[in-house]
Amino acid sequence: MSEQLDDVYDLIIIGGTAGGLSVAISSLKSGLKRVRLIEPGDSIAFDVLVPMNQVDVSYGESLLSIERTEATNELLITTSLRSYVSHGCLIALRDRDPHWQPPLASTSDRVTIDELPTMIDDRDVLIVGHTDNAVELVWDAANSGARVVMAAGGMDPAMLAPAADSILRKLERERRATVLYRAVPDEIGQNDKFPIAYFNDRRTPDLEFDHIVLASHRRRPTIDAFNVSAEALETNRVWFLGEPEPGRDVPTAQAWQIGSQIAEACFPDLAAPVAKSTVARRARHQSIVEELRADHYNATITRFEPTHSDLWVLRVRPDHGDTSHIPGQYASLGLGYWEDRIDDAIDNDLDNKWEKLIRRSYSISHPIFEPSGYLAPGDTDGELEFYIVLVQADENHVPALTPRLARKTPGDRIYLGPKVAGRYTLESVDDPADTVIFFATGTGEAPHNSMIAELLRKGHTGPIIATVTVRNWVDLGYLKTHRELEARYPNYHYIPMPTREPDVPKQYLQDLITNQTFDKILGHPISPDDTHAFLCGNPAMIGLPEDKDGDSSFPEPVGVVQLLTERGFTLDKRNRPGNIHYEEYW
Repeated sequence: MSEQLDDVYDLIIIGGTAGGLSVAISSLKSGLKRVRLIEPGDSIAFDVLVPMNQVDVSYGESLLSIERTEATNELLITTSLRSYVSHGCLIALRDRDPHWQPPLASTSDRVTIDELPTMIDDRDVLIVGHTDNAVELVWDAANSGARVVMAAGGMDPAMLAPAADSILRKLERERRATVLYRAVPDEIGQNDKFPIAYFNDRRTPDLEFDHIVLASHRRRPTIDAFNVSAEALETNRVWFLGEPEPGRDVPTAQAWQIGSQIAEACFPDLAAPVAKSTVARRARHQSIVEELRADHYNATITRFEPTHSDLWVLRVRPDHGDTSHIPGQYASLGLGYWEDRIDDAIDNDLDNKWEKLIRRSYSISHPIFEPSGYLAPGDTDGELEFYIVLVQADENHVPALTPRLARKTPGDRIYLGPKVAGRYTLESVDDPADTVIFFATGTGEAPHNSMIAELLRKGHTGPIIATVTVRNWVDLGYLKTHRELEARYPNYHYIPMPTREPDVPKQYLQDLITNQTFDKILGHPISPDDTHAFLCGNPAMIGLPEDKDGDSSFPEPVGVVQLLTERGFTLDKRNRPGNIHYEEYW
């Protein structure tokens, strides 16, 4: 070990974790000149960020001791390779939390903890977890060529290390990973040799993977694991990344704290420029907005056609990845809180959310006809179509996304989720002679457009009946298209039902069952033996049974589900197929 001491460093960071790298980057941006990141191993988290931010990294160097120099009151940091003199030191190493228990049990050798398989190129891999460690595993898997899904139920992106949050946005922006922010599997099963993740979220289908990796929780080692002298600790310039250690009063920092906070505490003379920089960033200048858009958005709006001011058909083309999907599935769209609203409503806690992304799931619609007049193919030339209504603000609810989306035009940028999902599909319709009835309220007919086009493309010969209720005729964005379908296909019937037109008798979708409208169209009563019902829209229209104290009962007013079950239909549930399929729309 060399005894030579180089010039004094501003900050030495021990540990190339997501947190350590985050502090290194933000400390440099905060004004520190000499920052070195020391990693005991041969790699660090998210090494792609190192050259981008000019981080000085030393590999294969282990910490031996931290002492205080008597002459200058600086820190003397000794490693397995050399010694450093530094104003401050942050220890960012971490170990698996000994109290952590795997949330899911499995005996499959394809289910591992914190360990990626050796060969995962072109494999489907699920990472279960919501911490920096989980993001690091997702990054490594994606870089190895895997198709990655991250089940991150419970994750708050604001609690991630900034480097992990940045990498996760990059993976989503490039559509290299699908992040399920609210979903987490509650069981792992087995199909032949492949594990299956079962989700308790009805909108997330049960998924089969080549491999499932459970990401453990991590915590920093105890102070006693490091050879830090009492005199060095007394300087209050030896920091430990992570939660405070019980009974030990030493400076700590959370993984999501930026390096400028540590820099200000260690070096007060930097406080003024740091504060100025923070204020400038919060000033919401257009340059900052453009930076945020470039950082988050990964798709372009190619069509924005209003049916009227509050109802639009839009198409989105992603920068990366394909747009394959099964008719009936949904994808997520997003805009930043930094975008302007069309109304005067004020978002709750906007100051703390201004730089964040608003994500909402929308069923994928379908153009149905090509410009030439032929039935459009399932592949919509690299674009996805959506049918969206403006949600109005009131005293009880301030919608975040659609008032911002209302200001967009073709050519504007937007966020599109990496993959589509959903089990609301035509998979169960395996007999082309079956009757298929679609029930929708408002824009709930969006997935039905895609499903109807799919049935007709495949030559379905049985009756297809699409029903939709809206307030006014103008709220039917696809009325002309469905009338054209009726003219071309004798087995197709479209029943639009405006409820607030003075010259149209007011009725609801439930009335079509009770007044035998379907029976008259079919020439016989609807039967569960040869009929599938698809319901999308207002939960009150659907009317799912509710469980109270172990008893199941239907809500009031009577919904479509109750009327159909009284005629022998059954709900389609996981592991118990039925002929009533539903997608709640809000």
